[in-house]
Amino acid sequence: MSQVQQPALSFETVWQMFQETDRRSKETDLQMKETNIQMKETNQMLKELAIQSKETERFIQASLADTHQVIKNLSKQLGDLGNRLGEFVEHAVAPAVVQLFQAQGIEVHEVHPEVSSHRNGEGIEIDLLVVNDGALVAVECKSKLTQTHVDEHLARMEKLKRLLPLYKNHRALGAVAAMVMSDSVKTYAQNQGFYVLCQNGENVLVSNSAGFTPKAW
Repeated sequence: MSQVQQPALSFETVWQMFQETDRRSKETDLQMKETNIQMKETNQMLKELAIQSKETERFIQASLADTHQVIKNLSKQLGDLGNRLGEFVEHAVAPAVVQLFQAQGIEVHEVHPEVSSHRNGEGIEIDLLVVNDGALVAVECKSKLTQTHVDEHLARMEKLKRLLPLYKNHRALGAVAAMVMSDSVKTYAQNQGFYVLCQNGENVLVSNSAGFTPKAW
């Protein structure tokens, strides 16, 4: 069987094919150049983003450090204010405690502010120590009394005679005083056997309920 011969391509057809191939090659080169440019731009953007990210991270860390310092300073200021208010309560209570406890049948006659003692690795600090020859009342003064403060005073009373042996034969009583005190905390303190001293206008009053019996240590 004879083979069918393909007609020979004319010069013009071959020329057109070369031109088309050349055109497509140029388009491909152009697209590759544009792609390279886009890749370079993208890489540049990524580098700039990385730099911005590092700057943002440094800014955030600096801001956090500044915020931490502000909070620390504020906490210190609030603590100092609380201490000053506690001192104010102490100074307001001190002139009245002798008369208040004498009215409760405790014939005290001396007031010693800020009594402290340290023995055998233990320490104790009492805001006001009201005493007579055979009894004493240790008063804890706060601007705002909490249940935690009451518990701390309980622990303080447990070691008072051990750290202040001068009063080892005294009948030791406890009291708490505050400018602000919720009813629940007041009730809690009374249930622990403490006298409760509250500010009422310009006066300090014993606010324990009728029939209250103090705990003696």
